Amino acid sequence: MEVYFLGTGTSQGIPVIGSEHPVCTSSDPKDKRLRVSVWVTWEGNSIVIDCGPDFRQQMLSCGCSKLDAILFTHEHADHTAGLDDIRPFFFKQQTNIPIYAHSRVLDNLNKRFDYIFETENRYPGAPGVESHVVNSNEEFFIGGTAIMPIEVDHADLQIFGYRIQDFVYLTDVKSVNAIEMKKLKGAKVLVVNALREESHHSHFSLQDALDFIHLIQPEKAYLTHISHLMGFHEEVQQRLPKNVFLAYDNLRITI
Repeated sequence: MEVYFLGTGTSQGIPVIGSEHPVCTSSDPKDKRLRVSVWVTWEGNSIVIDCGPDFRQQMLSCGCSKLDAILFTHEHADHTAGLDDIRPFFFKQQTNIPIYAHSRVLDNLNKRFDYIFETENRYPGAPGVESHVVNSNEEFFIGGTAIMPIEVDHADLQIFGYRIQDFVYLTDVKSVNAIEMKKLKGAKVLVVNALREESHHSHFSLQDALDFIHLIQPEKAYLTHISHLMGFHEEVQQRLPKNVFLAYDNLRITI
């Protein structure tokens, strides 16, 4: 399995528009972060988790030429706003693109992208999707591989992370209950959000993420959904445990 980090930034990305913060003006490419998403490939399968406003740019950068499915964590714009840009995949593959999400998220997408979900008198240039409801505690299959949704809380909003074999992807997490924690045990690679060092009402801080990683005990952990307030990539990386890494855009790992 290969995981390509398409974007590792928070909702505004880095640099933030109009900001003169030192991280936003850094020349280090690892300090430049698009909105958070990953591309996961295994045994001929090709999926992305979340499809934000930078999706087109991300697909061109990573060289993805086939899209078997999109898994959505939740409905916020930095995770969903790029849905229209699946059109080239739809035209090339000549089939609706499967999308997987909580029913609440599918309803939200239906309202915002009604022309994509329209079944009659569809605009001929619109992409087509095949909607699949993701339910808590119910695994689903892509290419014969089981995917387990992990229910977490983003402040008061229920969202999903996903486990695919030994890989777990969680973002926008503030809390995880004990039952869901059990689904993470034995994972070799854990990706989890760490917004900044200071506490936040709806996201893990750096210490929150490190404490969580200590509980799960993966072989390796990667931090994502990072804001400019975290600091310079190289400086923060030097302070992390030896098996914890700040992810960065265009990082590719093999599991």
